[in-house]
Amino acid sequence: MRVDPSFAGRVYPPTGVYEVARTAVAAFAEATGASHSAYTDPAAAQALGHPDVIAPPTFAVVVAQAAEAQYIADPAAGVDFSRVVHADERFTHHRPIRAGDRLVTVLHVESVTERAGISLVSTRCEIADESGEPVSTVRSTLAVRGEG
Repeated sequence: MRVDPSFAGRVYPPTGVYEVARTAVAAFAEATGASHSAYTDPAAAQALGHPDVIAPPTFAVVVAQAAEAQYIADPAAGVDFSRVVHADERFTHHRPIRAGDRLVTVLHVESVTERAGISLVSTRCEIADESGEPVSTVRSTLAVRGEG
């Protein structure tokens, strides 16, 4: 099955709430080697003007991937995840992600193009808090190798 180009322009419903836990932020920081004290110490984050620990900038991918799963798991989209390679990932942060945030994400499939047997899928995840305040925008490009 090939990636269905008609999914370009599709907008998925908002995800369920993702509650950002201190433990998740600390585990992500450790796993990625992010060592700033504001990622693990509430007092250090508060000294910088934040109400609680903040997440490393790339933590937004954790939230975005939950939204992207809606598209990848959709059999009609034709994405064989075993053939996927991340080609690009970009972040625009409107404010830091903080422990205690309750985030909702809307996935936009921006484009689906094919080149030399590879489908390039560009997505945009708009991450906001429950009140609708923008938090981060994550843009991804997936390269999906064709069969044969």
